[in-house]
Amino acid sequence: MNSVPQETNVASAMVEARCVRLLIKAADPASLAPVIERRTLSCAAGEVLIEIKAAAVNPSDVKAATGLMPYAVFPRTPGRDYAGVIIDGPSDAIGREVFGSSGDLGIRRDGTHATHLTIEADAVVEKPRSISWEEAAGIGVPFVTAMEGFRRAGMPTEGETVLVMGVNGKVGQAAVQIASWHGARVIGVVRKNEFYQGHATSKVEVIDASAVEVGTRVRELTDGKGAGLVFNTVGDPYFEAATKSLALRGRQILIAAVHPVVPFNIFEFYRGQHTYVGIDTLALSSTATGAVLRELAPGFASGHLKPFPILPSAIYQLEDAKAALVAVAGSSRDRVILRPSG
Repeated sequence: MNSVPQETNVASAMVEARCVRLLIKAADPASLAPVIERRTLSCAAGEVLIEIKAAAVNPSDVKAATGLMPYAVFPRTPGRDYAGVIIDGPSDAIGREVFGSSGDLGIRRDGTHATHLTIEADAVVEKPRSISWEEAAGIGVPFVTAMEGFRRAGMPTEGETVLVMGVNGKVGQAAVQIASWHGARVIGVVRKNEFYQGHATSKVEVIDASAVEVGTRVRELTDGKGAGLVFNTVGDPYFEAATKSLALRGRQILIAAVHPVVPFNIFEFYRGQHTYVGIDTLALSSTATGAVLRELAPGFASGHLKPFPILPSAIYQLEDAKAALVAVAGSSRDRVILRPSG
């Protein structure tokens, strides 16, 4: 799954795209008022024009639409993840089936909730034939977030213990898949009694945080050593438990927060020789995101990584964009997808 070669575009096709448009920020998800507009699109040199077959709806789309991201531009077309066919660009790229994601699409520039998209040629990744359009569109943000966390903190190693807090969230499931692909032992944390619900290439042990003290249980499961890597997808509610679960020289990855300020024990931090890594994929350009996805590509090709299953009930038409955004705002565990047509 390589990026599309960059050549001088031999065509300059123009298409009339149907796009979801958010004209102003909303006070809350119920107040969202997306409209469908027609806009003429064409690609410049170094870009490709994509006919979008499917696009995911992410929590960040809702946050941007409701004013929680002050740098979000209005009016705009939301959407960060996509899958589709290149219809214009370098001559040897036309007809390729691709997918991708970005930190700025749908936030600071027009995004993927549309029939067509123009984007840098080196941002796209070839879609595996074995994966559906909807599945490919659902890979983006969760897998990029998980992979970028591991890239920054250090990839899991064979036999290393990785603790994933919020294991049944989409980023949590992506982190489990990547860690188990690399041979790590994975322990997951849930807030109530439930099984791990995602794919993995090895057993995932689960700790019910409502029934036991997480740090104590992690020590019991690791002969007192703790976890070399903690992927904290929840943030401050699990911050203390994550810290108590870390092994000597352990690393904690953080991607979210409910409350931005937490008690921080400096003594535990330096005595444990810990490393904390913060991940914000909104800072990644389309090209940088494409590079992360290409590192994941061999895992999808080999079957060690699998896209999230997409339920028919979680697929919406462009005209139903508000319902899709509201579903995501309601903490739906389903991967929500917009299908531009059909």
